[in-house]
Amino acid sequence: MDNKIQEIQKQILLNLKELINLKNLEPGDKLPSERMLSEKFNVSRSNLRQSLQTLEYFGIVKSIPQSGTFIADIGVTALNGMIDDILGLPVPSFKDLVEARIFLELKGVKLAALRRTVDDLIHMENSLADYSEKVIRGEDAVQEDLLFHLAIARASGNPTINTFMLKITPEIITNFEKHHVCDKDTAFRGIQEHKAILDAIKNQDPAKAKDAMKEHFGILYQYCYNTEE
Repeated sequence: MDNKIQEIQKQILLNLKELINLKNLEPGDKLPSERMLSEKFNVSRSNLRQSLQTLEYFGIVKSIPQSGTFIADIGVTALNGMIDDILGLPVPSFKDLVEARIFLELKGVKLAALRRTVDDLIHMENSLADYSEKVIRGEDAVQEDLLFHLAIARASGNPTINTFMLKITPEIITNFEKHHVCDKDTAFRGIQEHKAILDAIKNQDPAKAKDAMKEHFGILYQYCYNTEE
């Protein structure tokens, strides 16, 4: 995200915090409309909406279609502290994102092996087929690679793991080529590694699924722990 946009959205979060405190808004109270807030803060509605989505992502507000945006059921002290923590969050590096991905996927693939449905398997098989076709044609397949992993996250049956993976995946896609994490040989090897992961999930073998995922993540482990950014 552009630094200028980040600063604008941080200022919006500060303004929202001040508004909530100034008006003594409590859990369940409704915030003013987006139009009123954008005019009051002198910002675009798109930037305001993104800031509200950030607060909703962290559970501080709740948006109800056709009704508006409401303060979540948390105390004012907790609300202020959480907004301060959000404002203090540094922008994650690519290495940070990769570490988070490894952590999430090693747990998610075990759950997928235990919980996958027939529809999940079809989704993973189709994603692997799309990845394989692009690799064989010599085309960049980073997006197809990560879509296969998102299919595993969905198969985990854990919406929190799935949400976090969806949250970090776009930034990972953007940075993969920039950081030269994968090459053609790695991509071809990935076909067999993905197949090993899928076979373990099909056979509902969580231990083997985790081992196959760790094998697949070999190059990412090297990037995270054997290189300097």
